[in-house]
Amino acid sequence: MFLIMFTVFFVWRCMKEMKYIRALDAIAKEMNDDWLETLPKPDHLRDELVSEVLYAADRFSKRKLTDFKLAHRMENDHIASWVHEIKSPLTAMKLTIDANQSDPIMRKVEADWLRIHLLVDRLLYITRLPTLESDYVLEETVIQRLAAKEVRDLVSWCMEKNIAVEFEGEDAEVITDIKWCRFIIRQLVTNAVKYSPEGGTIRISTEVNHAGNVILSVSDEGPGIQAHDLPRIFDKGFTGGNGRIYNAATGLGLYLARNAADKIGITLEAQSDQTKGTVVRMMFTTKNDFEATRK
Repeated sequence: MFLIMFTVFFVWRCMKEMKYIRALDAIAKEMNDDWLETLPKPDHLRDELVSEVLYAADRFSKRKLTDFKLAHRMENDHIASWVHEIKSPLTAMKLTIDANQSDPIMRKVEADWLRIHLLVDRLLYITRLPTLESDYVLEETVIQRLAAKEVRDLVSWCMEKNIAVEFEGEDAEVITDIKWCRFIIRQLVTNAVKYSPEGGTIRISTEVNHAGNVILSVSDEGPGIQAHDLPRIFDKGFTGGNGRIYNAATGLGLYLARNAADKIGITLEAQSDQTKGTVVRMMFTTKNDFEATRK
């Protein structure tokens, strides 16, 4: 009788004490945002101490997260403020350049001014990218017209390198956010100009595939991308072999383009041949996810 009673008591005690541990194990395996609310009620002093530690850890992590978000917001506000401040002297420089277009030196200055302008503009978009969803506006537009506007903005750089830009294909209408779509196109065209040789040609073409997706392609006659580098060109900070040779890559352009494209429903893919250059394609979905929300 003593052995039976001891065994029953031992099993009962183990089950009771293991109840809290099993509940913690289940929470750990399926961690949700409201995991603290599913925390079981402790039955023993040990379980109460564990609960207090978990509650304290949750409060600490939330406090640290709040501090981090505040610091990050202040940093972004500072960068945005700096970008807006520096645009004033850049605008004044542009007016001076436009007033002296006959001076050959000004053409070189304009090309350098354009590079600074593009870097400052990209920095502003970096600060806006995390909150893209709150600044998303769908509009129907002709994709080649957006590409043509970006090419016109880069004309001084193209002239400096004697690069021709050819448009191919029919005009195609897409539904997208015009501002962010132009930002993506700008990164692709800028890369094409950067790596194109003197006197090269950039081709911008549009087509509609069998599924009804509009595809915008930007191809250059540059050195191309090595096969082992191609899968990583959209990674943050990756410059690849060409970036090291030309010492002009930052590893941010295509990374930012991919991030923005993912957020607005555009698929980016690249194809490269080291003898024929690189082609980057933007594929627009037939029905944008944000379109259903707007309706």
